[in-house]
Amino acid sequence: MPPATVESTLAAIRFDANGLVPAIAQQHDTGEVLMMAWMNRKSVAESLATGRACYWSRSRQSFWRKGDTSGQVQHLRELRVDCDGDTLLLLVDQAGVACHTGRRSCFYRAATADGLSTIADVVTDPLVLYPPHGHKHETT
Repeated sequence: MPPATVESTLAAIRFDANGLVPAIAQQHDTGEVLMMAWMNRKSVAESLATGRACYWSRSRQSFWRKGDTSGQVQHLRELRVDCDGDTLLLLVDQAGVACHTGRRSCFYRAATADGLSTIADVVTDPLVLYPPHGHKHETT
């Protein structure tokens, strides 16, 4: 994406007092909501420039290039800014699973009359995604 387009997109975003904006990742072709994470100016700019989703990890205070640890990359198809400019929607092509639990989506629990129920099974063993030899799993 041309630098001028990246700059005009950044100008439309209202980052919070911490310089962050919530971003929802959605599978571009099925509409499946995959995850929510945070982005700052640099991670938005990198995502637009590279075509690969990059977030800001609040827990690690560093960039989180989705898939660097797990191999489960998100290819950015389109970035949308909501009407108020304070929330982003990333339409992505998710390679594999999006959740560190090994599920396709982070939204795998539903509130039911009987309490919180798991509605999606583990697709990939988290130990395969994040071997126990010192790698931290991807978190926001």
